[in-house]
Amino acid sequence: MLKEFKDFLMKGNIVDLAVAFVLGVAFGALVNSLVNNLVMPIIAMIIGKPDFSNLTFTINDAVFRYGAFITDLITFVATAAAIFFFVVKPVGAVMARMAKPDEEEVTDEERRHQELLAALRAR
Repeated sequence: MLKEFKDFLMKGNIVDLAVAFVLGVAFGALVNSLVNNLVMPIIAMIIGKPDFSNLTFTINDAVFRYGAFITDLITFVATAAAIFFFVVKPVGAVMARMAKPDEEEVTDEERRHQELLAALRAR
């Protein structure tokens, strides 16, 4: 039974999943660093401050911290933009360059035209 458990743990899928998880956590830390250390200071230059957590209003002794929501929203949008512009677009461009060009698909009508032209030239 221990051998089966060891075999289960050492299967490629489990190991690949573990590696992907660790890389995902590291990548998340990298993106958070990019947003917090590079993007949020730019937002602070434009808006005036990078953190709105102290913005609140009170109704019947209930404190609503809408500033924390605004800060989280800005962080989410900045993170999504950073992933899109610094990961998705560059990787897409690299993959497009590396992809083999597909042969242009010739429609039946174009094929008939080419055959007719070839037959006329052969005369």
